[in-house]
Amino acid sequence: MKNFKDEFWKLQNLLDTDKPFCFNRFSDGELFILQNKEVRLSQSSYVAGDTAGQGTYTKEEQKHFIPAEHGYQRLALCESLGYCAPNYFKGIPSRTDIPEEEFLFMHGLSSDIEEKHLTFANVFLNSNYPLFMTHTLNKLKNTTRPIAMVLNEACDTKMLPFKITKEFRIGNDCMTNHWDLPKEMADFFEQRRGWIILLSAASLSNLIAHKCFKSNPKNTIIDIGSTLNPLMGLEGWKYSRDYLKHFWMGQKSHYCEREEIW
Repeated sequence: MKNFKDEFWKLQNLLDTDKPFCFNRFSDGELFILQNKEVRLSQSSYVAGDTAGQGTYTKEEQKHFIPAEHGYQRLALCESLGYCAPNYFKGIPSRTDIPEEEFLFMHGLSSDIEEKHLTFANVFLNSNYPLFMTHTLNKLKNTTRPIAMVLNEACDTKMLPFKITKEFRIGNDCMTNHWDLPKEMADFFEQRRGWIILLSAASLSNLIAHKCFKSNPKNTIIDIGSTLNPLMGLEGWKYSRDYLKHFWMGQKSHYCEREEIW
């Protein structure tokens, strides 16, 4: 049985000792895509599989996966989850967050029966987020390794506590609008070693992580999701990220007061 805190320290220790690894995060949005269900976040509403409702989503949050039109993207996402290699860690939602049958669905697609390289999708979020903000950010701040980052074109990086050597900027709905970026980045990093590559690009991050680590496993690749959005001048997290509102705005969230169960 995996422990939520232990899983954080496993990845953090690899980062602290400069051992290359990849953390590829598959959350609920990726679950719906893998199930071939529509995912749409628009300005004032959402569709997530079989559920729809009202919500506020700023431009950097908006996206639309249409099963009938985006089959290639779904296939690439399946491949990135099914890929297995040393130090290629795949985070999937735990039983705390999704029903048992959906957990087993993701588990089966991962091709990792022994769970050696499976971990929590939220390993850097929720009740582990203070650890990320303290230990992970401290390592990024003090590392001598070059850092690359994939981030939205609206991001302002001046408040980040670490230096970015190379930026890859993306627009909105990036999984469908930046289909060529995974190959572009894999080509760029194929002969480069020792980099830390941070990904904040929704489901496109999964494809980039897979392509880049398969091409060259000598770099560290981390899907950081929305963890740094409050430091980059973005506003969307204030409407849809309870763990960030808990940490940055003092709003209580049960997600941040529990340990996730594998």
